[in-house]
Amino acid sequence: MFFVRYFLIALLVGMLALDMSTASAQQMVSVAREEVNVRSGPGTNYSAEWVLGRGFPLKVVGRRGDWLQVRDFENDKGWILRQLTGSTPYHIVKVKIANVRSQPSTSSRIVGKVSYGDPVKTLEHKSGWVKVQRDGGLRGWISRKLLWGW
Repeated sequence: MFFVRYFLIALLVGMLALDMSTASAQQMVSVAREEVNVRSGPGTNYSAEWVLGRGFPLKVVGRRGDWLQVRDFENDKGWILRQLTGSTPYHIVKVKIANVRSQPSTSSRIVGKVSYGDPVKTLEHKSGWVKVQRDGGLRGWISRKLLWGW
């Protein structure tokens, strides 16, 4: 009987831990306007620390009312009004130059290049590669390790 009780308690603790880790999983958002201010605190009375453009991906690390505390790919934190964000997945280029390829393979044809800090819309994921599209039409595959986002 002791072992059954011990097993049930261990199972319950494991389920609670899994539930808590799922609840604390961090959400990603992207900038949904042409330009938005990222502020030092949750309100318009706080200073604008920097400006981001459409599609820029951000990780949500906190919330206060209608404001999201976010972190970018360079690990900078700030606050953005929730209504200025969307759920369209984007990545950001985290290397100096990344090749955009016709297929998800380093042996496929290079169709273009993107630079550090460029946001690209996420279209598909496949075996360590991300199919992306840049504003202006460039579309192709980039190795996932060269990107940050979702």
